[in-house]
Amino acid sequence: MPKHTIEPEKWIDRYSDYLFNYTISRVNDREMAKDLVQDTFVASLKSMKNFKGEASERTWLISILKRKIIDYYRKINSKKGKAEVRMDYNSDEEEGSWLEERVADPYDKTAEDSLVNDELGEAIYTCLDKLPNKQAQVFKMKTIQGLETETICNELGITASNLWVIIHRARTAMAECMEKNWFN
Repeated sequence: MPKHTIEPEKWIDRYSDYLFNYTISRVNDREMAKDLVQDTFVASLKSMKNFKGEASERTWLISILKRKIIDYYRKINSKKGKAEVRMDYNSDEEEGSWLEERVADPYDKTAEDSLVNDELGEAIYTCLDKLPNKQAQVFKMKTIQGLETETICNELGITASNLWVIIHRARTAMAECMEKNWFN
């Protein structure tokens, strides 16, 4: 299998739109998505020496971005955002050195990937079932269906501030449940 090369001077032209679209679909905040993509590029530059060429450049960048997104959610869902982010990686490894061994190309799906996706989906719906009905309904509408705030408020007869309180509580409960049922 040919070795892949890394060309950081072309990252913005080649990958910034893709990484941004990937991120915005997961964090639903344009400014945060931009920050996470920028953080990904910075982390990638710092860990270029760890790139072994076994995965494509885009796969490598996406795997770093995924870690940034996980770190972001763990930080915002921790008590006061100050809890240490715990990752199950060897602490002596530098950022980026573990990526190629542990993260596959998102376009190279295997039966194992399908099983993991099925298990993740099952874990998400198990956690959703544990939420109060209103929280589960709002979470599904906002996060899964991607409905606009105004649409949800009109349909449920709630205010925008009420929606954000409900969605915050739902996301916090989902994060805690997923931490227990999926990440461990």
